Amino acid sequence: MRKTATLAILAFVAGSAAPVLAHHSGAMFDDDKEVVLNGTVKQFQYTNPHSWIQLMVAKPGAAPVEWSIETGAPIVLLRAGIKRTALVPGDKVTIRVHPLRNGGPGGSLVNVTKADGTVLSTRGGAAAP
Repeated sequence: MRKTATLAILAFVAGSAAPVLAHHSGAMFDDDKEVVLNGTVKQFQYTNPHSWIQLMVAKPGAAPVEWSIETGAPIVLLRAGIKRTALVPGDKVTIRVHPLRNGGPGGSLVNVTKADGTVLSTRGGAAAP
């Protein structure tokens, strides 16, 4: 009886962990590719569990396309020296991302280069001023 209860608890714990691991999967991003985007920051969402950069990218002969760039949690950004005020609406930036596998306008942040040359990255790059 005790062994059955222990197995049931272990099965429950293992089953409960699967959704958490799936949530943190980066499978939707193509880590073998990088895309360079030049655009204007629409919004920097410094929020949990992931922060986001909304970037307006000009498309010749068409309306700008809004890209959603996923970054780390605020604590991850802060540890890399990236503050809530590091990006503001209207900033002209160049962003490198691992694009979405489905080809949509989104990706996972590699780094941001601001107009003054400052590079923001949680992957060992320079910190924000």
